[in-house]
Amino acid sequence: MPRARSQQVSLSDTPYYHCISRCVRRAFLCGEDSVTGKSFEHRRGWIEARILFLAQLFSIDICAYAVMSNHLHIVLHLDEKQAKNWSTHEVLRRWHALHKGTLFTQQYVRGDTMPDYAIELAERSAEAYRERLSDISWFMRELNEPIARQSNVEDGCTGRFWEGRFKSQALLDEASVLACMAYVDLNPIRANIAATPETSEFTSIKKRVKAAREGTQPNALYPFIGNEHKEKNEGVLFKLTGYLELVDMTGRIVRQDKQGSIDLSLSPILQRLGISSDNWLTIAIKFEQNTHGIVGQENSITRYKNAQPRSRPNKRCCRLLA
Repeated sequence: MPRARSQQVSLSDTPYYHCISRCVRRAFLCGEDSVTGKSFEHRRGWIEARILFLAQLFSIDICAYAVMSNHLHIVLHLDEKQAKNWSTHEVLRRWHALHKGTLFTQQYVRGDTMPDYAIELAERSAEAYRERLSDISWFMRELNEPIARQSNVEDGCTGRFWEGRFKSQALLDEASVLACMAYVDLNPIRANIAATPETSEFTSIKKRVKAAREGTQPNALYPFIGNEHKEKNEGVLFKLTGYLELVDMTGRIVRQDKQGSIDLSLSPILQRLGISSDNWLTIAIKFEQNTHGIVGQENSITRYKNAQPRSRPNKRCCRLLA
């Protein structure tokens, strides 16, 4: 039986999560229907735009994403502290960008004169919205439901568009976060729909490469801040250049199907993570097949099990990330 989402998300253990949603239809999410010849590639733009839009409203950062033909991957970072610091007006402003809210919340934002009971109701609603705007399930709901409605209208049908629940994996440490991000960024290359990371349409890696060429980082994505800023907590603790080089080297091996043709152990990131080149290729290319539920190095898994006795971590991922 699937575990409740509240039991799978533990911010005291990790703020990083890998989420996957899959489409149930033969016509695919964004691919081409081989029977009718109709293309749905334009839906990739819908999804990417929605992801980046939600990143502006939720206290959830986007680390990596890839929109594929019948599924999407996204690596999220939950910033609970940010949501707690929002004023009531800020919470309502963000929520009203998604939904109308209530009559009282609308009056509150406009600054209308309100009786005390109405102010109290508006503030209670704001607290409920605050929780939703820092919740993974609500983020995925706000991502998937509009896409399903748009697709149903376009297809002239009704019914389920996505599989019942999105899949989520807790990423417990730096090694699992970097491995999962690389796996997500390399999805189009493994699927043979892109030749290089920088030409992978509708992915986070393309946005990062484009911005890097201009000496910046994308505002919509969780930034890399380098490993010299451990005291900070608003970015991935690796250098962007190192990550891009690692993804590029791994991508070349994926395309050539010659594991070991490039010595990835030379990468400073892998040296820091303590992952051999062989193990890196295994997890970066086949992350989903080799990890389930909780992902991390052995010491991270042990700490998580002690804190979450009901969890069922996958033993193989401990060996792969060792």
